[in-house]
Amino acid sequence: MVGCKQNDYDKQCLDCIDDSINLTVPWYLIASYAYYEEDNPILSDGVFDRLGKKMLKNWEKIEHIHKAFITEDMLEAGTFIGTYPSRIRGALLTLRGK
Repeated sequence: MVGCKQNDYDKQCLDCIDDSINLTVPWYLIASYAYYEEDNPILSDGVFDRLGKKMLKNWEKIEHIHKAFITEDMLEAGTFIGTYPSRIRGALLTLRGK
């Protein structure tokens, strides 16, 4: 869904991560970038928290090329302190329809 409202992004995220645990990684990174770098969140705090908890619970099962950008400590803290893969900004722009 391009150009969604925040609650639509919440639903889209939850639907995606229910289908594939591996999609938690890009959603976490994109949502973190929107929140921390642009000060314009795409997910509600509650959905972001659920996303992090789901990742922690399934950490050993998750397979994604950008998993190394995230640590379990970050997930436990409910934050992102690190560098972003170069694709994340573009992925956020695409998601927002820009």
